[in-house]
Amino acid sequence: MTISMYQASVPRFVNILGNLSNIMDKTQAHIDAKKIADATLTGYRLFPDMLPLTTQVQIACDAANGVVARLAGIDIPVHAGDDKTIADLKARIAKSIAFIQSVSAAQIDGTEDKAIVTKRGDKETHYVGMQFLLGHAIPNFYFHITTTYNILRHNGVEIGKRDFLGNP
Repeated sequence: MTISMYQASVPRFVNILGNLSNIMDKTQAHIDAKKIADATLTGYRLFPDMLPLTTQVQIACDAANGVVARLAGIDIPVHAGDDKTIADLKARIAKSIAFIQSVSAAQIDGTEDKAIVTKRGDKETHYVGMQFLLGHAIPNFYFHITTTYNILRHNGVEIGKRDFLGNP
């Protein structure tokens, strides 16, 4: 049995982003119960040179959007980076899920050898589809989801492994 590029990407991103949205619900409940400001958590970093929670969620969403769009050969959605609250982050996650679900298997399957070029500043990195998905995009996505989880767990939000994994 083989697994398609679509099956290795879209359902996985949707599942984990859905789990992240549920984690954000628990985060909001924690904020409400402890009577703390959203910014206490949304601006939190695990270490001074690391990005804050809001940016971790933004990057995770943008990473999932980016890989799906690049593989499908469509424009990557652009969202403002002005998320300040847990509700803002939940809205961003919902937009990402909606976008990712709008892309069909026919648009992604067969892209294993598709040339993919990413740019960061003036540096270009060249991949083929499978290498980009499995060697860069998925690990990057999970890195930022995991960092988000760790920030929240470190700050006392009552979440666990089952919240992260959900029901794949």
